[in-house]
Amino acid sequence: MDYLEIIGTLVGLLYLYLEYKASIYLWFAGTVMPLIYIYVFYDAGLYADMGINIYYLLAGLYGLLIWMKAPDQKGEERPISTTPLKLYLPIIVTFAILFAAIAFILIRYTDSTVPFADAFVTALSIIGMWMLAYKYIEQWLVWIVVDVACCGLYIYKGLYPTTILYGLYSVIAVFGYFKWKKMMLYNELKDEKIPVTNNR
Repeated sequence: MDYLEIIGTLVGLLYLYLEYKASIYLWFAGTVMPLIYIYVFYDAGLYADMGINIYYLLAGLYGLLIWMKAPDQKGEERPISTTPLKLYLPIIVTFAILFAAIAFILIRYTDSTVPFADAFVTALSIIGMWMLAYKYIEQWLVWIVVDVACCGLYIYKGLYPTTILYGLYSVIAVFGYFKWKKMMLYNELKDEKIPVTNNR
């Protein structure tokens, strides 16, 4: 069990590095890691976290398809962008619904000892994964909150290698935000310098 958790931690570090670099290959690591953690979290009694990893597995395939297609449908990789303001209210409402639904299921149908904490990180992780799929830079801010909350939760559950992983996540997420911001501004400036030509 400990070895499996350590392997999951190492794959998670690879995933984090690829996400930091905004590499499309992060989605390949993002299909291996959930498979490992589905079992790890089931064994620890973190059922919502187990469920979120099933979601991660499916979202990894979805994210790969989204990143391979830019909005202009020219086959270029999707660029980094900010979250449109019109999406903030739907995101907040969706989080509230997910949190309430997951907490209800955990309290009513499982023996979870941390239903509200588990529901919080799970609901917010769903939001963060969706934002990552669309390459919104604010996804890093969401993950900072998730990672810090997970550190406390996993210490409580005795998942120490995973706690270290999420501690690194929370630190590198800060650097990731500024890295993506720099990449986004660079791409915007590069696009502005491209001369407009008429094709006849």
